[in-house]
Amino acid sequence: MSRLLPLPVVVPLLGAALTLLLATRPRIQRAVSVLCLSGTFLVAVVLLVEAYRHGPVVLAVGGWPAPVGIVLVADQLAALMVVVSSAVTLCVLLYSIGQGRSETAETTPVVIFHPTYLVLTAGVTNAFLAGDLFNLFVGFEILLAASFVLITLGGTETRIRTGSTYVVVSILSSMIFLAAVGLVYSATGTLNLAQLAQRLDDLPDNVRLTLQLMLLLAFAIKAAVFPLSAWLPDSYPTAPAPVTAVFAGLLTKVGVYAIIRTETLLFPDGQVDNLLMIVAGLTMVIGILGAVAQSDMKRLLSFTLVSHIGYMIFGVALSTTAALSGAIFYVVHHITIQTTLFLVAGLVEERAGSTDLRRLGGLARMAPLLGVLFFVPAMNLAGVPPFSGFLGKLGLLQAGAAAGGALPWTLVAAGTLTSLLTLYVASRVWNIAFWRAPQLDTTDPVVRLPTLMVGATVGLVVFGLVLTVLAGPLFDVTAASAADLLSRTPYVRAVFPGGVP
Repeated sequence: MSRLLPLPVVVPLLGAALTLLLATRPRIQRAVSVLCLSGTFLVAVVLLVEAYRHGPVVLAVGGWPAPVGIVLVADQLAALMVVVSSAVTLCVLLYSIGQGRSETAETTPVVIFHPTYLVLTAGVTNAFLAGDLFNLFVGFEILLAASFVLITLGGTETRIRTGSTYVVVSILSSMIFLAAVGLVYSATGTLNLAQLAQRLDDLPDNVRLTLQLMLLLAFAIKAAVFPLSAWLPDSYPTAPAPVTAVFAGLLTKVGVYAIIRTETLLFPDGQVDNLLMIVAGLTMVIGILGAVAQSDMKRLLSFTLVSHIGYMIFGVALSTTAALSGAIFYVVHHITIQTTLFLVAGLVEERAGSTDLRRLGGLARMAPLLGVLFFVPAMNLAGVPPFSGFLGKLGLLQAGAAAGGALPWTLVAAGTLTSLLTLYVASRVWNIAFWRAPQLDTTDPVVRLPTLMVGATVGLVVFGLVLTVLAGPLFDVTAASAADLLSRTPYVRAVFPGGVP
């Protein structure tokens, strides 16, 4: 089974090379991209089942044993992230094909989109499966290099300007991460995560805390945690709709995943838990207040994206099995729902020519299916029962109440307020864009939405509903994953069956 482990990384990379060679054959190029991501999804499902039944799947790349060689590890958390990310990237790819962005993203030739998109996918999966800090850094750099191209597709002035901000912030976070990697190696003599789990415990407290804060700072920038999130609402909305959707759904969650992995495996003593709680509360409240003030649908969704990262950090900060399980569940939920809402925003822009709420109206009459496609994930994001958003938030808030104390209860109040304000924001968009009288010239010809765009969006809406229906089994997986993360033993023993050297 371990032989399957490199495939989620290797297949997209090989697909990227092949699609580059097929630049003059767009139909075959699209088929190759879809097949690569479909295969990645199937392999990820197999790895998740194997990890759930038998424990982490480990592969020493090239036959070089840990800690000398590169190690790929698919425990339940990593495998679950690869399953969800590959499903989402496949749907977004289909959406982009339907929209035609993959062929002519304004002035960008077809040769750019498919190879870059597949490289982005490979970088995301490599980050999830990385068994050492340097390979995690490589995964981040692969996905960031691809994202630099995707965020500036078309080369328009607005995209170049906002993309420049994204590039600068990303490079800064990568420099901090690389410096932290160097310091970790200097202090411990290894970068293997399983080996670090033991060696970091032997360091002086002040050294461990310094290393922890440096890694946390790098990942917090990538995850858009307040006050390091100001770059996101300006960068994401200007990109093409499929690019914005996959960025919003996935890229920040890779940062959240890195925080979960390092805080549980490398720094389990909880020295920064109070700091994380404060940051989580500020991220939730300030992010959603930013969303309340927006008049553009994409910017509004960008601020809700920032806000709901706070729920995930809240779960990490509590450091209990229930809280961590809720955080993992919420990551899965949020990847799906946030991506869906950005795809819907792209459909609104395609149908009405704008996402500015001041120019929208009457969409419920003109495009009733579009209204349904917005309403379901919007209510899910707001946490309306019985959707998965409600179940994830309820799990986190119950964990906060069980923990007790001033900070956890403050976070429970902040999470409740954020959920109510998210409902207000979603209802505001629903009322203005879909039920208000049309603001645009109704004599304009009706734009027919491409079937593939609508189909891909419907697929993600259904996937979000499946998370609700299968919430029980999914919580079983996240609870088992959280227990393994907090015990650390299954991960370490899988990498070093004979004991840590």
